Amino acid sequence: MSVQEYLDKHTLSRKIEDAVNAAVRSKTDDPVLFISNHMRKAVASVITKVKARQILDSKGIPTVEVDLYTNKGMFRASAPSGSSSGMYEAIELRDGDKGTYLGNGVSRAVKNINEKISEALVGMDPTLQSQIDQAMIDLDKTEKKSELGANAILAVSMAACKAGAAEKEVPLYKHIAELAGRTNYGLPVPAFALISGGKLAGNNLAVKEIMVLPTGARKFEEALQMGSETYHHLKAVITEKYGAHGCNVGEDGGFAPNISSLREGLDLVKEAIGRTGYSEKIKIAIDVAATDFCIGTKYDLDIKSPNKSGQNFKSGEDMINMYKELLSDYPIVSIEDPFDKEDWEHVKYFSNLGVCQVVGDDLLTSNPKRIERAVQEAACNGLLLKVNQIGTVTEIIEVVKMAKDANWGLVISQRSGETEDSFISDLSVGLATGQLKAGAPCRGERVVKYNQLLRIEEEMGDLATYVGEDWRHC
Repeated sequence: MSVQEYLDKHTLSRKIEDAVNAAVRSKTDDPVLFISNHMRKAVASVITKVKARQILDSKGIPTVEVDLYTNKGMFRASAPSGSSSGMYEAIELRDGDKGTYLGNGVSRAVKNINEKISEALVGMDPTLQSQIDQAMIDLDKTEKKSELGANAILAVSMAACKAGAAEKEVPLYKHIAELAGRTNYGLPVPAFALISGGKLAGNNLAVKEIMVLPTGARKFEEALQMGSETYHHLKAVITEKYGAHGCNVGEDGGFAPNISSLREGLDLVKEAIGRTGYSEKIKIAIDVAATDFCIGTKYDLDIKSPNKSGQNFKSGEDMINMYKELLSDYPIVSIEDPFDKEDWEHVKYFSNLGVCQVVGDDLLTSNPKRIERAVQEAACNGLLLKVNQIGTVTEIIEVVKMAKDANWGLVISQRSGETEDSFISDLSVGLATGQLKAGAPCRGERVVKYNQLLRIEEEMGDLATYVGEDWRHC
């Protein structure tokens, strides 16, 4: 399109004249700035360019970053990545060339954005999120986004969402809420990772994570303070018991002392909480990730201990009894993936006991079909939502609605391979999920999420609501 054709199409001559006249009437001290701002509002924004590149995530592994341009500016987003991919989740596209980044490069996904997705989206209205996402889904034509790559599609979808918020001149969380048809927001309870095990750390702890939830805080700012203070008290506790080398951290920033017992880890966290003086205000959550140590139908909690592995298998019933004992001894309110991803029998039984929030991660992989089955069979009562397992903002909104309709708890979650993008913070507020799992209160790619929530709370002022005790049903 030529310049003249563009001017004619958007009737810019008339709009420029109107802007000049408005500047004269306003008697502004800066007519150029006034006219510029007037024109930005007068001309509807469209996507003018989509440019992708390969960057590194927090594990030093390549991921996709996107710059999406409109005539309002440039909007950037990047896709996180997990340590493993389930068979039921959307597929991130990797190059597979072992000679470059050990096969983990994403140049194919980047090329798909620069050559295919960009062409399809240029000229679209960034506020029409569902149309943008559908255009990419139609272009991909596969169920799991394997042609273009879920990492490519997600990064573009997130960038478009940011552009849509800018076009509407509203905060990102508010734009997301409007896309979901919501009118209420809520600052989530943060699930701070304090001790890491499983695939996240090199210690002998089979269980993946021990977290704390400051449900008794009055504001998110106070919740963040509680999490940070508990983290540093835990560092002192670990140093006293195991020495400074026990304070090495896992991939999400949680401490990774060389413990092999879940109880040992829980005792450390309980002592740290006691030292803070917040004992009545902080609860504990654990991510078991039982699929990682399930062998056949048995569970090997010593799988990471070479001298003990295979000697103390637990049945599903044994695991249930263990959880009951832990729930009576510690202030645990949430257990994630207590059984293998295909062990529907035991997770249903345990969930129906109603003793705590039972969160599906590997069980569900944010997959609508798996979520629908779990709802029908009452297999759990909480959803761990990982944005890269789905691939578009529109589909994220849809699965959140499914979970809320089922009266489930909702946890928006980070990945082990994170970036400096704080999108999930606005997502958690806009969708009022109630819980945000972003790792430890340390490391830049983790705290950027928490710091964004501080800014949102400050921006909302008196309208800000920290969900606190209503963390499951906000």
